[in-house]
Amino acid sequence: MILKAALFDNDGTLVDSEELILSSFRYATKSVLGEALPDEVLRRKVGQPLRTQMADFTPDVDKREELFRVYQEFNAREHDRMIRLFPGVANTLGTMLQRGLRLGVVTSKLSENCLRNLSHLGIDRYFECIVAPDNCPMHKPDPGPVLEGAKLLGARPEQCVYVGDSPYDIAAGRDAGCTTIAVTYGVFSREDLKPERPDYFCDSFAELLSVLDGLVRRG
Repeated sequence: MILKAALFDNDGTLVDSEELILSSFRYATKSVLGEALPDEVLRRKVGQPLRTQMADFTPDVDKREELFRVYQEFNAREHDRMIRLFPGVANTLGTMLQRGLRLGVVTSKLSENCLRNLSHLGIDRYFECIVAPDNCPMHKPDPGPVLEGAKLLGARPEQCVYVGDSPYDIAAGRDAGCTTIAVTYGVFSREDLKPERPDYFCDSFAELLSVLDGLVRRG
């Protein structure tokens, strides 16, 4: 396999932001709807754009916008305190660059918020592009954002891997024609991810290197 590029989801793949996301949802739903929804309900659509997720919580359009606003305010206030990198991310990304791979992020987070994540944690310099809901009209699980990421990195989809932690990530990468790698340390379990038939599973970020080595050897 000629491997030219690697595309990554952000939350749950590069950045451990689960507690920030859930805390933001709890605060917003309690403030706007009068009840903090259970975590299992809040997790269901993590990995899709925030406004898509809000639509599940209420049919009232005005309340959805209020949920979005309150969520964003809480999230921005608590961001720096509550996020961290998953182990091995920075070193592994650096090794990928040394091996000549071009790297990008395909996320359901707004690009400004994603860049804040990456900059605060010191890994923004590794990535050439961020494909997000505000700069791509299609959203995961549609393959469109992954196809856009491959295009921006100058690679065909079959020359890319897409790495993510949600079923929406794996579906988008698969339908784009990329090799898909599901990480199991994020929001979703291996059992949640299996139905989307990822090509590989990784239980840590550092394991990606051995998967990529195997892909290149198999040619």
